[in-house]
Amino acid sequence: GRGSTQRSSRRECCAQRTRKGAQELWRHRGNSLERKIAANCISSWGNEIPSQEGLRKREQEKSPLCSAVQDEQAVYQCLYCEKSFNAHFKLIRHHRIHTGEKPYKCLDCGKSFDQKGNLIAHARIHTGEKPFACPDCGKNFSHKGSLVLHVRTHTGEKPYKCPDCGKRFSRSGSLKEHEKTHTGERPYTCLDCGRSFRKNSELATHYRFHTGEKPYKCSGCEKSFSTSSNLIAHQRTHTGEKPYRCCVCGKRFSQAGNLKEHERTHTGEKPYKCPDCGKSFRQISYFMKHHQTHLPEGKMPMEEKPYKCLDCGKGFGEKASLGRHERIHTGEKPFKCSDCGKSFCLKSNLVVHVRIHTGEKPYKCSECGKSFNQTSSLHNHERTHKGEEPYKCSECGKSFNRPSQLKTHERIHTGEKPFTCSECGKGFVYSHHLVRHQRNHTEEKPYICSQCGKGFSHKSTLIRHQGIHKEGKK
Repeated sequence: GRGSTQRSSRRECCAQRTRKGAQELWRHRGNSLERKIAANCISSWGNEIPSQEGLRKREQEKSPLCSAVQDEQAVYQCLYCEKSFNAHFKLIRHHRIHTGEKPYKCLDCGKSFDQKGNLIAHARIHTGEKPFACPDCGKNFSHKGSLVLHVRTHTGEKPYKCPDCGKRFSRSGSLKEHEKTHTGERPYTCLDCGRSFRKNSELATHYRFHTGEKPYKCSGCEKSFSTSSNLIAHQRTHTGEKPYRCCVCGKRFSQAGNLKEHERTHTGEKPYKCPDCGKSFRQISYFMKHHQTHLPEGKMPMEEKPYKCLDCGKGFGEKASLGRHERIHTGEKPFKCSDCGKSFCLKSNLVVHVRIHTGEKPYKCSECGKSFNQTSSLHNHERTHKGEEPYKCSECGKSFNRPSQLKTHERIHTGEKPFTCSECGKGFVYSHHLVRHQRNHTEEKPYICSQCGKGFSHKSTLIRHQGIHKEGKK
């Protein structure tokens, strides 16, 4: 009776201890108050406790010790961090975080993974397989999670809400990073310049500005980029892809940031407020330009221009502005006119150029009704009504209504001829004079008579020629 009761008590105690899985034996054995009881647990394994690998195999075989406690309440607890799981395979998978074990190896590149699912997803990099298709635009993805995030660009769904300001996000990671704007936390510091960042990935990207490293290469034009996101955005200039759609008006954009800025035209949101005068702006670039009006001589201090050109050292307040500037050095012109094939380094220049073909002139003078294809032309024209000529030559006093006109005029005094012919070395004051001159070498005749098909190298020559046809009709 007594022995029976004691054995029953021990079995119950040990059963309770092992409800968390056989792994608990490692701690259970070490408890000095329960060593005698633990001895009974150990005896069911033999003379000694097996290795952790042996433990895993024994549990997988569902030993009598484990099977005695397999029920809905069974809990498997991690030896390292006390985290609990309701299934043994989940515990085994979790253990790999602590042990660093990565049993699943890629046969193509040798990279190892702690989970089989991660290996399967990784293998798609080598096979190019993208089994997850977007039902809205047909774009394919290699990971289901990437598809879920992409679909939100169509639906506008933003399930993650900031508890401080109510702002919503489509990704949990974006919310976590946003929350640091409230706390001011910037735990990652650059050892070269001391600048701090909210994310480790931002610091890693920033270091590339110091090293000049550009590991992401475009397969279409061989241009390299310091970040994968810049490469993806650049590739859309080749494909014309615009995956970001405004849910209010349907307008599409190639970059999420452009969509975000556009959405403010509907919401009226102006998040960038000037600390000097209180004026608010929709875009940070507008704010930066305005902010310069409060600074001495309109110059932005260098600490507010963190993005520096590696070729000439010029600083910029925005990464996108640096990217546009770099095209001056690389000669890249990714925006091509589908009508005539002419290429441009800025998308805005292409938009204006296309209006030459379409004849569109959306900017109208309120004084005389004359229309223009770009805002700058309208502003310059409006000065003719006001008699305003704010740009004055310091040499002769002549005034102009555009800074470019003054700059060109000053070459009369300086004798500067910055546009040089590569064939004969002749210099020109104006770029269009050089273009016209070069046709003497190339024999290009872009101006075609619609009456007889004859070609001319200069527009003025074509106009004179067309007079012959008009006289013939008299």
